[in-house]
Amino acid sequence: MPVLPPVTQDMLTLPRKLPEGGPVNLIGLTREGLRDALITAGTPEHQARMRAGQIWQWVYNKGVRDFAEMTNLGKDYRAALARDFTLDLPEVVSRQVSTDGTRKYLLRINGGHEVETVYIPDDDRGTLCISSQVGCTLTCSFCHTGTQKLVRNLTAGEIVGQVMIARDDLDDWPVPGAPPNQTRQISNIVLMGMGEPLYNFDNVRDAMKIVMDGEGISLSRRRITLSTSGVVPEIARTAREIGCLLAISFHATTDAVRDQLVPINKRWNIETLLQTLRDYPRLSNSERITFEYVMLRDVNDSDDDARRLVQLIKGIPAKINLIPFNEWPGAPYQRSTWSRIEAFADIIHDAGYASPVRTPRGEDIMAACGQLKSATERARKSRAEIAAEAGL
Repeated sequence: MPVLPPVTQDMLTLPRKLPEGGPVNLIGLTREGLRDALITAGTPEHQARMRAGQIWQWVYNKGVRDFAEMTNLGKDYRAALARDFTLDLPEVVSRQVSTDGTRKYLLRINGGHEVETVYIPDDDRGTLCISSQVGCTLTCSFCHTGTQKLVRNLTAGEIVGQVMIARDDLDDWPVPGAPPNQTRQISNIVLMGMGEPLYNFDNVRDAMKIVMDGEGISLSRRRITLSTSGVVPEIARTAREIGCLLAISFHATTDAVRDQLVPINKRWNIETLLQTLRDYPRLSNSERITFEYVMLRDVNDSDDDARRLVQLIKGIPAKINLIPFNEWPGAPYQRSTWSRIEAFADIIHDAGYASPVRTPRGEDIMAACGQLKSATERARKSRAEIAAEAGL
């Protein structure tokens, strides 16, 4: 990349229109947002796109968060950046490591609120499960996170910041001269942590664009899976504006049962949801939609449920992830027996669908699917405030 000449003193004294209240955090801004912020701070417009590209590579490709280290920028310009901007990430409150190698990070964000992020290592991949909201508005009855009221949406910076923190902890930033991906431990990202991603669409989209950017964190869209409980109006938009893989938190084969397990079903029922999903692979060029199905003893785990599930998804390129219920204190359900899970999986497999049973990971540190909840989060909002923030 060509190096522009250092910014002159005259350029540094151009009138600035930065908002009052201190330096602006650049983490989470889109490329255009970063360019605009630089122009507002005094960078000449004809240089701003190049400068934004240089900063972008330092921050998202190399993991640098000290302007002084951005050596292809002039010294005076680096000083001006440090005056006007920050590169702040959430604060790591605690880091727990499971006996199986799973790592759980408790992160503090602006306002003192906390969220959790989980890294799950496997032989052939490393998956980072990230959160999109503080708490959740959906109150799915089997999910521990659903017992924590929604406090607020995460910003794009707080979402992508989870990825950057995990890369710091895993020493996962590229090594100069190493073959591509040789040192990458985070190979996949799943938006399956705290919150409903499609109720925070704009921030999730902007964060994932940074993650997918070839000069940024550079993960393929096929390495990113967004899990939704079924926010029907945003599903087609996800295909158009993000294009990642899609997972559906399904969990039932009748509206009566799904109304209890996933209350959003009362707004967009199974038939409406499935009709919308039939268009998604075509819109996003995805290979398959993943149906997540938590196995609850004597609730949704019968042979009849398995046969209904196969009929419901007929014609949709799909796989079914069977998730043994991960129990949490006060949970109203029990995990299905292994024999029942295996019988359920056999029916789905015999119908021609992949039906892997997800191995519970990180249960000893409450990091397994459905167990995330920041125990110290005490903020409470009225139903009206929660609905307004979620856009209901």
